[in-house]
Amino acid sequence: MSLALNKDFLRIASVNVNGLRAAYKKGMGEWLEPRDVDILCMQEVRAPDDVVRQLIGEGWFILHAEAEAKGRAGVAIASRKEPVATRVGIGDDYFATAGRWTEADFLVKNASGEDATLTVVSAYVHSGEADTPKQVDKYRFLDVMLKRLPELAKHSDHALVVGDLNVGHTELDIRNWKGNTKRAGFLPDERAYFDRFFGEEIGWRDVHRGLAGNVDGPYTWWSQRGKAFDTDTGWRIDYHMATPALAAAAFSAVVDRAASWDTRFSDHAPLVVDYRL
Repeated sequence: MSLALNKDFLRIASVNVNGLRAAYKKGMGEWLEPRDVDILCMQEVRAPDDVVRQLIGEGWFILHAEAEAKGRAGVAIASRKEPVATRVGIGDDYFATAGRWTEADFLVKNASGEDATLTVVSAYVHSGEADTPKQVDKYRFLDVMLKRLPELAKHSDHALVVGDLNVGHTELDIRNWKGNTKRAGFLPDERAYFDRFFGEEIGWRDVHRGLAGNVDGPYTWWSQRGKAFDTDTGWRIDYHMATPALAAAAFSAVVDRAASWDTRFSDHAPLVVDYRL
């Protein structure tokens, strides 16, 4: 059965929930219920599988990659229609139990009404820390992404990687970029990977940036410290990365920024994109 049977577009949302149990206590369910999302991708789920299914509730097919380390990472894909195939892991055994990458294949309708395949990935890249083993792991993960993205493009008619990728690609993606050039998340070597993802070598597209244009942000994460949220001193580190034809089908990208600091359910805001295939 193909997705988006009751409307002429597909709505895909991604959000780092910063702990699913805490997010639901703070109102995530009230955000999700009226949002008419077809596919919901989550990162930093940090909950056992039975808790995830209980909180998300009925009416969803759920693919959850729980991290082996309790209280760490965890990614999930919840969809209104059942995927035709699922996979957990990015293809490197080193990250097999890290809870940072999961893939689901769906049938969708293309412009001519025929079935096409869409692969959706929920990804959570390491935050890293400059000049530490954490940064080594981050670079290793990004290296594997360089290999996996072309494979996905060959595997399906359309492919989409969404999630918290923990890198601001350009100066537009961080409000205070000058003060962060030596911090993980805006290191030149990290940003160079995204040059390759979105350049001729890999050829994928940054959907949100393509729709927003050359403007500051729109940001998706704000530090819990100080008044970062109130002053919109944020980072755009949550992405929809798509193969070109899928990116061309995107017509709306919205950051569901909470009305106030105290009404947020996570330190990240959901990124919601509509695709008309």
